[in-house]
Amino acid sequence: MVTLDVRPQLLDALSALRDRVAAARFPLPLAGAPRARANRDELLAQLDDYLVPRLREPEAPLLAVVGGSTGAGKSTLVNSLVGRRVSEAGVLRPTTRTPVLVCHPEDHHWFSGMRVLPDLTRVWAPRRDPDDDLLLPGENPARVLRIETADTLPRGLALLDAPDIDSLISDNRVLAAELLCAADIWVMVTTASRYADAVPWHLLRTAKEYDVTLVTVLDRVPHQVVSEVSRQYGALLTKAGLGDVPRFTVPELPESAWGGGLLPGTAVAALRTWLVHQAQDPAARQHAMARTAYGVLGSLKSRMPELASAAAAQYAAALRLTSAVDSAYDSEHARVRGRLQAGAVLAGDALKRWRAFPLDCTAGELLDALVESLAALLLCAVTAADERVDDAWRREPAAAGLLDRDPAAETAEHRIGLAVRRWRRELEEYAEEEVAELDRNVAPDPELVAALAATVLLGGRRARSAGEGIAERIGAHGALRLRDRGGRLLVEHVDRVLHAERERRLAPLDALDVQPEPQAELIAALSVLQKER
Repeated sequence: MVTLDVRPQLLDALSALRDRVAAARFPLPLAGAPRARANRDELLAQLDDYLVPRLREPEAPLLAVVGGSTGAGKSTLVNSLVGRRVSEAGVLRPTTRTPVLVCHPEDHHWFSGMRVLPDLTRVWAPRRDPDDDLLLPGENPARVLRIETADTLPRGLALLDAPDIDSLISDNRVLAAELLCAADIWVMVTTASRYADAVPWHLLRTAKEYDVTLVTVLDRVPHQVVSEVSRQYGALLTKAGLGDVPRFTVPELPESAWGGGLLPGTAVAALRTWLVHQAQDPAARQHAMARTAYGVLGSLKSRMPELASAAAAQYAAALRLTSAVDSAYDSEHARVRGRLQAGAVLAGDALKRWRAFPLDCTAGELLDALVESLAALLLCAVTAADERVDDAWRREPAAAGLLDRDPAAETAEHRIGLAVRRWRRELEEYAEEEVAELDRNVAPDPELVAALAATVLLGGRRARSAGEGIAERIGAHGALRLRDRGGRLLVEHVDRVLHAERERRLAPLDALDVQPEPQAELIAALSVLQKER
């Protein structure tokens, strides 16, 4: 007889793996990202809602989740297995909004806490009528688990009526998948008219892939075609590799046609006997639990590498996006430095002002013109870099959504203008310090010295006479000091501006926090778990 391995070391390894799975994120819109997110969520649901709780408390009752398509008769089937109405059934679809878990009164404590399905709010007050609404105002019925007790169910067995797996309401579909992940036994219900539908077969194939304990119910079968429909359904199961799955047939009866009554006990006797046997026979119980638990554990061999591969693809895409930004800004940064060395700022209006200085242009006007020209050079560089980034990112699917700019955000022109004016103020302070050092009765105007210094720094060879003018006013040593300090200050401000714009461009990508570690961490966690097994 196969028994569950519940060693603390295995549980520790499984908990560590669970944390790595929860930490894995796939924010970039790559082709495989939606599948990776869905796989991660499904795996987390199986770990949190089933595998970890089951290994920690193997003595807890078996949970059989009854799932299936819209109108398959799941609620009527559950009610009939229990022997009274515990789950709302009817002709309106979807009928089951709030999932209902039914257990023996002495098993109530296993499910009233957060041992399984911890994300669902428990409602376990008994209802006077199945149509009573126990939800609090504004509460989402899709995130509530109603717990009922019934003496007619044996101890050790719980039934859970899940929402439709193909519900028109997306929350119901998501919850149905979560509930199946919490099951020891999957009870898949279909009908004579829908047994070939794609959605239930997708779940059947998933159950086979995970090797869960599975049973199928062919419900509402007209007595005239019972043999033929059962034969065709069995052939489909065999073709899908599910020929050994226990299969039960429930005939179409007046009670099932209207969805509100209870089926005769004989209609569900075979299924009930099978479920009770799984719960009460020690060997059958161990086999059911171990098969589902080890099926999930075994599936990690393929599912974890898939998640790791998706994480690696995310990081590779993030590197490509970052590289495009770095390349564009590095290129423009080099071009700006070259233009500064060539004295390109002293052009246009700034050059006119310099030629008119000092007769027809004041020091303040010359500084204004130089500041505007420097800001224009930097703005041109940033704009060119951003255009290159846009071109590169448009060719990269991972950049979808990152190209949108905030219309309310400060413009680059505003930010660069502030930075250049700050450089001017600091240069003027340097000039004031040099003038204050002079031992003269008549010191030159600090603004005039600052204007000449800015011309020297930004004008290249065309500003040679500006350097001579500074030396005449504050001396050769002072002129050299001012030029060195001002030059370092200019480089610092230019570097700071371009670095800040680069970081601003990368900020939306950085906010996604795509890191290289998840790939290795997922594989390492799987390796540790495999060793413990």
